[in-house]
Amino acid sequence: MKTAFVYSLFKKSTGISTDTRKIKKGSLFFALKGARFNGNAFALEALKKGASYAVVDEEINADEDERIILVKNVLETLQKLAKHHRTKLDIPILALTGSNGKTTSKELIHAVLSKKFKTLATEGNLNNHIGVPLTLLSFTEGTEIGVVEMGANHQKEIESLCDIAMPDYGYITNFGKAHLEGFGGFSGVVKGKTELYRFLKKNQGQAFVNLDDTIQMEKSRGLKRHLFGKAVTALQTTPFVKASFEKNILQTQLIGAHNLENIKAAIAVGTHFKITPKDIIAAIENYVPKNNRSQITSRGGASILLDAYNANPSSMRVALENFNRLEADLKILILGDMFELGKTSEFEHQEIVKIAENQCFDEIHLIGSHFSKTNVHQAIQHQSFEDFYQSFRPKKNAYYLIKGSRAMALERILDLFD
Repeated sequence: MKTAFVYSLFKKSTGISTDTRKIKKGSLFFALKGARFNGNAFALEALKKGASYAVVDEEINADEDERIILVKNVLETLQKLAKHHRTKLDIPILALTGSNGKTTSKELIHAVLSKKFKTLATEGNLNNHIGVPLTLLSFTEGTEIGVVEMGANHQKEIESLCDIAMPDYGYITNFGKAHLEGFGGFSGVVKGKTELYRFLKKNQGQAFVNLDDTIQMEKSRGLKRHLFGKAVTALQTTPFVKASFEKNILQTQLIGAHNLENIKAAIAVGTHFKITPKDIIAAIENYVPKNNRSQITSRGGASILLDAYNANPSSMRVALENFNRLEADLKILILGDMFELGKTSEFEHQEIVKIAENQCFDEIHLIGSHFSKTNVHQAIQHQSFEDFYQSFRPKKNAYYLIKGSRAMALERILDLFD
């Protein structure tokens, strides 16, 4: 099936659908497969619910329904369609990746650019081999700038995503201890993430590079670069980041010193695209974190810093350091397992325990099979979330940090405070 034909159907459609629970009338349904699902089984249902066509890679008994489009591989067809669409879009695209802070940086950059341009960006964390094509296919003729988040857990993944998105600009937030198992260690993380730099260099693109990050500076040599880091000065980092920029005070709703780098990047992008300091400041000040990312909430007389979207050794360390600096009479940690660490898992979990116990926390709760194997002195270990849920009793007037990998779903703990 030629991409041009599928593209002609796409142009007449209302967009792409991949989930029959969220079918858009007149959309093009792609029957994607996963470890636990097969979209081919739902193709006819998608058509009944209003999809204009269904793209499948298995024979469907539909009495020769012309709306069934049979291809060799649905995912590859989706990716080729997205790349073809990208070639039709005469707009700059900024791609960003990194170990930590991708989504927050993306949201801040999106907010800043939207002050001047019709900007579309990756929704949520649709940043993988499926999410990036879907993001590109959401860009329309009215889009003036696109922001594409790229996630990866192994070598060559960023390279593949760049081949589809063909970014003109790139930004790597940082290099940390995330997905060590797939990348084969920290050096593998650096090699995998800098595939973005290699694409930009080959295609005369430009990178936004943080002057304070020695790895970024080294690995981006030979690239056209927009260097940043000196124009913004931190005035306060707890609980909310406060900074000075262009002789103005920037009061954000972001928590922790690590977010200062995300703010600097957004300012750098905005400055490059000639957005006024006034609009840059307004965009950043109005941004409020969501989706369990560094959100402050109050429940049952307690204050809670919920950072349960994801966790790796690098982000855990930063979170503990920031929480330690907060002023509160009673500070309690609730930490969940970190995943995809491979052979380093035991060591990294023990290191987090050591850091936690060496700081001034009144209670430390560790949840999960990995943390339950660590040696502790002060911490309370819980083999599973269910064990913790049954035994934990929240305390009023305490400040809690809740952080763990996405698979731990630690946001469920909030129910205990009601």
